[in-house]
Amino acid sequence: MKKGKIDVITLGCSKNLIDSERLMRQFEACGYEVAHDPERVSAPVVVINTCGFINDAKEESIRIILEMGRAKQQGKISRLYVMGCLSERFAAELRSELPEVDKFYGKFDWKQLLSDLGQTYSANLEAERKLSTPGHYAYIKVSEGCNRSCSFCSIPLMTGKYCSRTKEDILEEARRLAAGGVKELQVVAQDLTYYGYDLYGKAALPELVEGLSELDGIEWIRLHYAYPANFPWDLLRVIRERDKVCNYLDIALQHISDNMLSKMRRNISGDETISLLDRIRREVPGIHLRTTLMVGHPGETESDFRRLVDFVREMRFERMGAFMYSHEEGTWSHAHYSDDVSAETKQERLDLLMSVQEKISAEIQASKEGQTFKVIIDREERDYYIGRTEYDSPEVDPEVLIEKGGERLENGRFYPIRIQKSEAFELYGAR
Repeated sequence: MKKGKIDVITLGCSKNLIDSERLMRQFEACGYEVAHDPERVSAPVVVINTCGFINDAKEESIRIILEMGRAKQQGKISRLYVMGCLSERFAAELRSELPEVDKFYGKFDWKQLLSDLGQTYSANLEAERKLSTPGHYAYIKVSEGCNRSCSFCSIPLMTGKYCSRTKEDILEEARRLAAGGVKELQVVAQDLTYYGYDLYGKAALPELVEGLSELDGIEWIRLHYAYPANFPWDLLRVIRERDKVCNYLDIALQHISDNMLSKMRRNISGDETISLLDRIRREVPGIHLRTTLMVGHPGETESDFRRLVDFVREMRFERMGAFMYSHEEGTWSHAHYSDDVSAETKQERLDLLMSVQEKISAEIQASKEGQTFKVIIDREERDYYIGRTEYDSPEVDPEVLIEKGGERLENGRFYPIRIQKSEAFELYGAR
């Protein structure tokens, strides 16, 4: 029996999305009709899962809370609940500043929300989720928390120490996802590199990925958020030998200048970083590397930044994102450094870095013209089917646009697509 509607709004990363999906499954089991579309909020109860990583993310979370608060004051919704990372960090301040919110929950105590709604948490459904992604792909989280002590990062303040899930637990979840039609797994963690050390006393990611690659129904496995220091080298063999493991690795590097890597407390040097990248590309020919870089960290000189730009030009990352340093309370940087790079300089550096990457991306994309790639179809939009190659993760990477006409392509199916034209962040192809 349906008990009414609940809208869930998720902000931030894919790891937050998994938490929302678990909560939505609980709501569904309690008899609620659950929606997950921030553009069309219409339920009497709204739950916002917030992000609190950097200032821009916090501002977006506050903006959405205020927007829903106004909707509550106008009588469009009756109850408003807030959970997630921002709520974990700043619950006391948020309570005093946002009285329109009925209750705040941390990142891990959202089970109490069910009780506050008069419902019971179902432990037997703990590993189940109501997917908000297209049915053919899903994110799967292999751990929670982080043991690193990067100067700029507030994530350990919200998530706590690293806690690996068992391989058996992860494989069982993947089997359930595959049985439900999922063909592509996006394997995520705050730090994939550390997976297994707390449980098994060793790097267990290679063995886990091998296990995932043996599951029936799964055709693509993509790895997100490796840490460069103490990299598990056997993972390269797994990526190279296992056809289901995409030739793709997301590894956040942040910087290349030794001065900045030291200030950032990254536990790796610039030369070691370059050796790591060279070995990855040597052992996995054709791999596409995605990285994230930071500009404007305290102490970043013009020389440090120029070295970073040169590094991007030299390494020619297939996929790259960048962001400006945010002076976050509770972090090492906030306690030990002054935020001494101006906002204007940060923006200028970010713009320059991304303009360099755009040119590199355009050249890499152009090199694919005339080639045929295995493409999975995610959706259709007016004149095009929209898909991705194994080198493209959902939401963040380029897509392949296939003009409609002729054979109808189905969402969630793989097709060989010949690339006819390219742009810096898109490919155009035909069946």
